[in-house]
Amino acid sequence: MSIASMIVTGKKATRDGFGDGLLEIGKQNDQVVALSADLLGSLKMGDFKANFPQRFIQVGIAEANMMGIAAGLATAGKIPYTGTFANFSTGRVYDQIRQSIAYSGKNVKICASHAGVTLGEDGATHQILEDIGMMKMLPGMTVINPCDYEQTRAATIAIAEHYGPVYLRFGRPSWPIFTTEYKFEIGKGILMQEGSDVTIIATGHLVWKAIEAIKNLEAQGISCELINIHTIKPLDEDIILDSVSKTRCVVSAEEHQRNGGLGDNIAQLLSRKMPTPQEYVAVNDSFGESGKPEELLDKYGMGTKDVEAAVKNVLKRK
Repeated sequence: MSIASMIVTGKKATRDGFGDGLLEIGKQNDQVVALSADLLGSLKMGDFKANFPQRFIQVGIAEANMMGIAAGLATAGKIPYTGTFANFSTGRVYDQIRQSIAYSGKNVKICASHAGVTLGEDGATHQILEDIGMMKMLPGMTVINPCDYEQTRAATIAIAEHYGPVYLRFGRPSWPIFTTEYKFEIGKGILMQEGSDVTIIATGHLVWKAIEAIKNLEAQGISCELINIHTIKPLDEDIILDSVSKTRCVVSAEEHQRNGGLGDNIAQLLSRKMPTPQEYVAVNDSFGESGKPEELLDKYGMGTKDVEAAVKNVLKRK
């Protein structure tokens, strides 16, 4: 298993994976319904609406109302998928999610696009970087952050079979597709490459940045193990502990604040079971700004070079 043999099949946005997965699960399960908060095109929900107009609800710019409607539909036995930007899926409606969905364990799938700084030009007000922390703290909430089109498509289908509230996070930019040959299973991380010097644990868009960094690090003689963690909650503890028991140091990489994200989950796990040097690749207590996605990743410490620097720093502490 090596990234050197990895096949990249093209580039598509993860939000396209959501749209295609939603259509596919809509064909398989007639209990699936979709709700949009006036972002049909941005969430790629048009094909679902065209094929299943009686199972689609355009709520308009009323996200809190959308969550309440979704909770009601779930009570009636439907499987509602809500669709809007990640900022509006969490920050704007946290009370409704907590009280109407999470508290009673409603079977609602909260599907959130345009997460992180890779939203780009829409700027800091839309680039939510604290949503993973907000959602993972809700009891019973499953949190999934896939890394490419194919993994997002698979996750969108899989969550219909998982009973309970789910937060599914994905993004706007066109991104390499590289997980076609990997099986998606909720709660199970993917070992994408074995290595002996350092464990890199990445999620979302940062999985690809980790792959780019590993290619450069290996040219310098550093052996990297790469774990793709798409499910942040529940966390696959076994795959992390197995890897870190061998490498004895870890780098976490995510398009999120350092506080409250995947890195914190890993740190909590290791502090309890296997204290280990760790470096974070994430946003350091900052809002974003308007700009090109790749440039923003670099500026806010989440680029390829940042992963490389984190690996070299943690190796010094090993």
